[in-house]
Amino acid sequence: METLYPLKFTPILKDRIWGGTKLQQLFRKVSASDKLGESWELSGYNDDLSVVKNGAFAGKNIMELIEIYKDELVGKQIYDRFGNQFPLLFKLIDANDDLSIQVHPDDEVAMERHQSFGKTEMWYVIDAVPGGELIIGFLQDTTKDDYLKALEEGRLDDLLQKVKVNTGDVFFIPAGLVHAIGKGVVLAEIQQTSDLTYRIYDYKRVDEFGKERQLHTKEALDVIDFSATGDPKTVYSKSINELATLVSCEYFTTNIVRFNEPFNRFYGKLDSFVVYMCMEGDFEISCNGDTIAVQKGDTVLIPASVAEVELLPQGEVTLLEVYIN
Repeated sequence: METLYPLKFTPILKDRIWGGTKLQQLFRKVSASDKLGESWELSGYNDDLSVVKNGAFAGKNIMELIEIYKDELVGKQIYDRFGNQFPLLFKLIDANDDLSIQVHPDDEVAMERHQSFGKTEMWYVIDAVPGGELIIGFLQDTTKDDYLKALEEGRLDDLLQKVKVNTGDVFFIPAGLVHAIGKGVVLAEIQQTSDLTYRIYDYKRVDEFGKERQLHTKEALDVIDFSATGDPKTVYSKSINELATLVSCEYFTTNIVRFNEPFNRFYGKLDSFVVYMCMEGDFEISCNGDTIAVQKGDTVLIPASVAEVELLPQGEVTLLEVYIN
């Protein structure tokens, strides 16, 4: 068999009612659409299987590679737990308009109702217009009755916490936390492999057929965490040539590395694949005698069998590093 190497994938592009053109402008995603909302950078979700675009495995999809290489690709503990299912989904999102206010179920509810994983996720803000904001949770403890009354009277906004955002802001969004991405925000999303969304408010928007999108008021009611959220922004070190942890949860760990000189990473004891999402700058990955060029907006999978890489920047680079502990 061929030796595994860092893998790049062809993005799966998704038009959305709220999408725009920022993914083309910022990351050279090839689409003529003016409603490009999501670029699924690495996906093993249902039929949306990412296809390798570099090296000997070009044309193979992620599931085919897991079936062949198993723990060599994803790590023994991960293969034992998930089998041929790739457990995470990586997206770039352009909110040219406000997204619906929504919530995601946890694993237990998702499995019981939909035979699916739940959806815990995190966001890294890549770009935001002045005044750009996110909705994250409730301003204060809220009851189901208060929530339903506000929903009925069109006052849901009064209960929700709005957070102004800037490039580099990070937010952890566990299942159960009500949230929405506001107009003019572009972000990277790292999440469980799931597409389960309970939409609780959508600004009475209509689709191309003049119909309002379905709401999931009843389904969401016993999923929502009604407690006050507090400050949802993750505080982290932004030092150069150092690694800082942004999120560490049962589903994934995400670190950030800002570097302008060669940066070595040793993964020999990790027992997990590693995914890089390049948020800013260009660099090369030196690995087993080969080099792989990475540009802003690229996502790369480092197989679990790769013990060590050297990252060689061309100027300053901002990189998200993701794995499963």
